Amino acid sequence: MLQRVTNTVLQKDGKVLLLQKPRRHWWVAPGGKMELGESIIESAIREYREETGLHIIDPQLKAVFTMVMMNENQVVREWMMFTFHATDYTGQLLSESPEGKLAWKQQEEIHHLMMAEGDKYMFEHVLQYKGLLYGTFYYTEDFELISYRLNPAQS
Repeated sequence: MLQRVTNTVLQKDGKVLLLQKPRRHWWVAPGGKMELGESIIESAIREYREETGLHIIDPQLKAVFTMVMMNENQVVREWMMFTFHATDYTGQLLSESPEGKLAWKQQEEIHHLMMAEGDKYMFEHVLQYKGLLYGTFYYTEDFELISYRLNPAQS
């Protein structure tokens, strides 16, 4: 079955709330797997609240990606990721997330942080461009980027 995942980039006062995952110490936009029967917007709001304690207000869909894990020339796993952008929220930030370490990072420093290569394209689009970005990323099982396609192409 194709896994569906949502995440949200929350941007406020020149900063972005990120989550550092313990396994690789990579920084990500908070999010996770959709539940059965959930819409992508419901999933984005629920996942963000579970991981951060914050209720995002009026998140907007900014990117839809297909992620493909390869072993040699064989597809091992594939999932869809729906990325939202929000600039407002209510609630209190959790002192400790069940998923890792939460931190507000300056927008300018995001491209220097350790993360999956594809996430760099996602953050660039969400934080700097209008419209929807569609893409496909091919990774090895160790999350090394093999190739990708973006539409519209970023310049």
